[in-house]
Amino acid sequence: MATHALITGSTSGIGAATARALAATGARLVVTGRDRDRGTALAAELGAVFLPSELTAPPAALRSFAARALDALDGRLDLLVNNAAICPPVTTPALADDDLDATLAVNVRAPHVLVAALAPGMVERGSGTVITIGSWMASTGTPFAALYSASKAAEEQLTRSWAAEFGPHGVRVAGIAPGVTRDGEADGIAARMVAATPARRAVTTGAIAQAVVWLASPAAEFVHGTTIAVDGGIGATRLEWN
Repeated sequence: MATHALITGSTSGIGAATARALAATGARLVVTGRDRDRGTALAAELGAVFLPSELTAPPAALRSFAARALDALDGRLDLLVNNAAICPPVTTPALADDDLDATLAVNVRAPHVLVAALAPGMVERGSGTVITIGSWMASTGTPFAALYSASKAAEEQLTRSWAAEFGPHGVRVAGIAPGVTRDGEADGIAARMVAATPARRAVTTGAIAQAVVWLASPAAEFVHGTTIAVDGGIGATRLEWN
């Protein structure tokens, strides 16, 4: 049976690349996001279902969205990829209140509500996978985007805790931490960051997508609770000392 998958934030970037990679394996997909034009086009390309979503919505609305996604997959969900995220690239004093609320809502509250709504069905069936798309910034202090980094650290802890909570019932939970990700050549601060990595270039969305495909496969059956760095080495190495 084809994998039934829901990918949040999948109308562009890592989410869209993941949708394409999973579709290539024969997966049946629900793609989501706020951009209806991009979502409709991607769904048509992949033979998927597009459901518009607003992840800053209250928990009750998120649970309703989860129910609609499950209905679109005929009541079976094998894979939930919590990919959507907001990253205001500003200093702490410059962060607007609305951006603070939205970052916490999308990066922490929405994954929590969706897992709470959808993991029990996986538990009941005795199988399923939840993958969190985190960030290299979860474990590194930087002079910008402090709240984003903290929200991604929270996601890593949720991933560990969910693995302990649901793993004994057949549901694997694990994460991927991308590095600086661009499909084109990095520029500005991104170019300076990747220049000091072993890879010497930005991570591609396709590389993250292939990591998701592997992590969702039986080949990764013993990967529980950990977050795998697919980051070009930015989190583990330092090539520049001046």
